[in-house]
Amino acid sequence: MQRTVEINSTVSRIVSLVPSQTELLVDLGLQDKLVGITKFCVHPSGLRKQVQLIGGTKNVKVKLLESLNPDLVIGNKEENNQADIEELEQKLPTWMSDIFNLEDALEMIRQVGEITGTTEKAHEIISKIRTNFSELNELKQQNKSVLYLIWKNPYLAAGTNTFIDSMLSTLGFQNAVKQERYPEVDLKQLNPDFIFLSSEPYPFKEKHIAELQSLFPVSQILLVDGEYFSWYGSRLIEAPAYFRKLLNTIQAGK
Repeated sequence: MQRTVEINSTVSRIVSLVPSQTELLVDLGLQDKLVGITKFCVHPSGLRKQVQLIGGTKNVKVKLLESLNPDLVIGNKEENNQADIEELEQKLPTWMSDIFNLEDALEMIRQVGEITGTTEKAHEIISKIRTNFSELNELKQQNKSVLYLIWKNPYLAAGTNTFIDSMLSTLGFQNAVKQERYPEVDLKQLNPDFIFLSSEPYPFKEKHIAELQSLFPVSQILLVDGEYFSWYGSRLIEAPAYFRKLLNTIQAGK
């Protein structure tokens, strides 16, 4: 983003504008320093009752946030609204991540640890993530295509140049969608081996499997937990265990 963020003292009042990074801050031992989070910061359970909510990721209540007098605001270039961030960065130290793959996520964790004085804990989290992902290698799929849907009416998919695409690639899948970011897709133009229906942002359910199965009679269609595919903080520690279960289900043909 071609700018410098200056933090002039030890961080003691943090506002997080991204759910996955909020969870990371808590796992770094910084929960008592959180003074503001979004309404979508659902992990850990109960946090939203303890910390001031400052709107959503795309519609931050800027004046309310400013009234909390934070010495650090943490956001993400994709998840947050550009106008909100440009307004905030004029008045407050506003640090942004920009994440497309696992290495980006690990670097973000390292940097957040450095900024907040929790370097040792951050390296511990990074080590666990690396170890757990390395244990997935023997289960990787080979040249199987997958359509990862995130929305309905219209159908939107996770395309290339996204963190979700990176996770799919890590599991050995080929993305059936070749456009970048999150394009609307014409289902009639696709013939994937698998279709993953994400739990977020659209809450796909079992009934949607039946709807799509009629269009894709030979595709294996599964509901998947979107948090493990798109949250790039400390939730990545648990992601490989979830992916292992998913890949075992696929290999069993269920």
